[in-house]
Amino acid sequence: MRDRLNLTLPAEMIEKIKDLSDRKKISRSAIVEAAIASFLSPDHADQREAAFTRRMDRLSRQVQRLERDLGVTAETVALFVRFWLTITPPLPSDAQAAAQIKGRERYEGFIETLGMRLQKGQSFLREIPDDVAGEHPESAVTDPAQH
Repeated sequence: MRDRLNLTLPAEMIEKIKDLSDRKKISRSAIVEAAIASFLSPDHADQREAAFTRRMDRLSRQVQRLERDLGVTAETVALFVRFWLTITPPLPSDAQAAAQIKGRERYEGFIETLGMRLQKGQSFLREIPDDVAGEHPESAVTDPAQH
């Protein structure tokens, strides 16, 4: 037994249904019935849940990579600061002006090098496995601290 259902749809949707009906040579009612059946079927909910699960898994992996990279970055900065504070002797007051000028030059070199690396898409975090394995990238940029 079939019941009649009158409904209103946006004109654009009706036009799409009509076009599909003409192309597939099936009635508009059959198209709407199939769409509603698909929407109401339990498979639809399973497919949607599977899609959400895949997205959540991908997001979880991305967050894990971000956490790892942030941890490596924080540890790198901490080690550098500890090393720098350990080996850098205090300067006499008469040498501080010259040291500040040299420091600005070195900082500008650092910023320039950083900018070039970012433009090229180079990443320190991606180089770490190569450095640990004893390989040195051919495209290594000179240390700006040497300026």
